[in-house]
Amino acid sequence: MEWSFSILLAKPLTSEQADAFDHCDALADGAISYTLPPEDPAAHPKSPDASLLRELACDIEAPTLLDAVAQAVQRIRLIGGLQAVGVALPETVTLDEAAQRSGLGAQSLAQSSQDRHFPAPVSREGTVLYAWDQVLAYLREVGHPVPDVPQDLAIAEQALRLVAALDGADISLGTLRALGLSID
Repeated sequence: MEWSFSILLAKPLTSEQADAFDHCDALADGAISYTLPPEDPAAHPKSPDASLLRELACDIEAPTLLDAVAQAVQRIRLIGGLQAVGVALPETVTLDEAAQRSGLGAQSLAQSSQDRHFPAPVSREGTVLYAWDQVLAYLREVGHPVPDVPQDLAIAEQALRLVAALDGADISLGTLRALGLSID
């Protein structure tokens, strides 16, 4: 199963990190991509959104979203100075992605999409995309208890925040163990 998400970085990628990224065998499959600002911003009237400079777009095959995020973070850590601090899911989804996120089967969601009350696509050019918030509202309205945030996303988010908070902190292994963290 392929999962689409963004890894949020502590700081934007530098050109040196981008170069290392481009030459890293573990990142050569194109499953993780980045955006850099233009070298001469004055020559480009429309620069990329600043938030995009702190995101890595990921399309990773894995059994679960949590496994996919873990794979992406493991690869990203191969580039010196890159620190993942969060994860986000796209606001627009295909029906298959909506099925993944909701926990419903793809066939069941495809059938639901035929209902006249199902949200209309927000884009029909190329891949048909739906607004996730509208699909979520529809699914809840028809009785599917879909959580605001998938459990795997919540776990990944909290784990990445914890790792970022612990980076450079002077905390003993005993204290971390006492807090319930399995530290080997």
